[in-house]
Amino acid sequence: MQKLFVPGRLCLFGEHTDWAGHYRTMNADILPGASIVTGIEQGIYAEVEKSTIFEMHSDAPELSDVWRDFSCRMSEQELKRVAKSGSFFSYCAGVASYMLEWYKVGGVRIRITEMTLPMKSGLSSSAAICVLVARAFNLLYNLNLNTLGEMNIAYLGELRTSSRCGRLDQACAFGVKPNLMTFDGDEIEVKPLNVKKTLYWVFADLCAEKDTIRILSDLNKAYPFASTEAEQNLHKALGEWNHDIVNKAIKYMASGDAEALGQLMTHAEEMFDQHIAPMSPALWAPKLHEVLHDPQIQPMVWGGKGVGSHGDGSVQFLARSEEDQQRLQDYLNAQGMKAYTLTLHPVHTVRKAIIPVAGFGTRLYPATRSLKKDFFPIPCSDGMVRPVILILLEELVKSGVEEICLVLGSEEERIQYTEFFERPLSDEHLSKLNKEAQEYENRILDIGKRLHYVYQREFANNEPVLLLLGDTLYRSQSNKPCALQLIEQYERYNRLMVSIHPIPLAEVSHYGILSGVWEDKDNTILSVSVMHEKPKASYAEEFLGVRNKEGEKEYYSVFGQYILTPEVFAQLDADIQKADAESDMTREIELTAALEAVRQKSGMMGIRLKGAMYDMGNPTALRNCVRYFSK
Repeated sequence: MQKLFVPGRLCLFGEHTDWAGHYRTMNADILPGASIVTGIEQGIYAEVEKSTIFEMHSDAPELSDVWRDFSCRMSEQELKRVAKSGSFFSYCAGVASYMLEWYKVGGVRIRITEMTLPMKSGLSSSAAICVLVARAFNLLYNLNLNTLGEMNIAYLGELRTSSRCGRLDQACAFGVKPNLMTFDGDEIEVKPLNVKKTLYWVFADLCAEKDTIRILSDLNKAYPFASTEAEQNLHKALGEWNHDIVNKAIKYMASGDAEALGQLMTHAEEMFDQHIAPMSPALWAPKLHEVLHDPQIQPMVWGGKGVGSHGDGSVQFLARSEEDQQRLQDYLNAQGMKAYTLTLHPVHTVRKAIIPVAGFGTRLYPATRSLKKDFFPIPCSDGMVRPVILILLEELVKSGVEEICLVLGSEEERIQYTEFFERPLSDEHLSKLNKEAQEYENRILDIGKRLHYVYQREFANNEPVLLLLGDTLYRSQSNKPCALQLIEQYERYNRLMVSIHPIPLAEVSHYGILSGVWEDKDNTILSVSVMHEKPKASYAEEFLGVRNKEGEKEYYSVFGQYILTPEVFAQLDADIQKADAESDMTREIELTAALEAVRQKSGMMGIRLKGAMYDMGNPTALRNCVRYFSK
């Protein structure tokens, strides 16, 4: 039994541009559509398992008035018939029929346990149920579809019904975070967006009337070619003018300028009213505008606009504060509407890093009798000879890390680090250095101010933490350090992250191998579905390969850098407490086991960095590191 959650979605900017951008297949002068869409906190909770048939059940009290359990044979013809029937389960049957036709799957049993998403409110409850069905098949039958694949199947399945849904509706597949979606003909691209400061949204079902089918029918008459000035302005409103609004919204979200973002919402609504609403009588929306201009609401918000296809469907506001958010929700509910909150939180930038340096370095004996391996000298391309630990610390400083924790094995080990990073050279020693080296000495002492030393974990404090291995060096092949590349991807995806790199099939038995599906066209973001420690080559070839752009299998291992989320440390704490409770003093608490537990709950992303990794944990690796790192 697997548990799933799929949220509804809220279009913040760029409604109607998904279908408009599709017309580029007929008219190249039309600009690609662009929308900012986010999942919301309300959604569908379900438990799914394999079955011999396709069946839907519900224990959700929210659906008790409308729900009747449904089952159907896994017959393509029968499922398509249900999809066309317009019944309550037509959307689900549409997706199931597509899965059966193209993937030859068996059945599934879906039991909805909770439904917090309102239906028929412009929040894409139909799209959410379609994504839920697609995800259930993908998960249960190991189809290895990425999120965009699930979204596309949900869309194609819904098209098998009488619905005329837009491509942005299925954005709920990407979870509760804002994304930029672009629609270029049949091509769709989804990019996560950064949020600098917490944003407090309130959206509400106006509990009025709207005719989405009529709205879409009227607006589509102006496409693919505009024949009047009004139709030309509609093309601009959904094209270049929308691009300007969306680009500004991305800028304001990234900078944390909530006031400017709210004003942009109001401007977008004014543009919609002037150039889009006149194209359909169904877009006359007296209730929407009454609420948008309510004098009781204005002091609580930075701005507001309509939702989705517009009309008198739903309204959204950007509240000035958390308190105003709650006051506004209460006020809208008191006015007979159904109001909900959406809080978009900033992703914590990664300020902290951990480097474990507690190992004895037995593979580099006898040199490690007198010198820890992280102090081994490495010739660098600028002519300086740096110890390994200094190279790692400089990588972190260049990546914006503010606090660095060195995990030691004993108090004696600490003396070497404090001597190196905190004690200034004698005047006699300093005077013998050239001016450049004297200035560099100040940089070393400045790094020392960032260091903490611990023997157990007391450092993360519920923040994401970058982990580097103490016997591995990294060289970027771009203008950004490898650590910074990883941090920037974390700020987009806000998930447990591991850096990855390809290795030859003949070497997989020496590494932990990760497999999954690519989330992007460039094959740099891997949604990890499998972690397997040191597999045999035959097993990896059959089960762990990841296809590249040429369709060939590649095999990926950890590059040596991780971003550990608070969930990882919570899992490690739980593992430690379990070992203590069982009085098992010999049991090792493994990071790999904690990573796998978190991956199963909330996912893991593998990031292919632009760089090279140099291991120096054994004699051969150290020899290669010295040979190549200095070039």
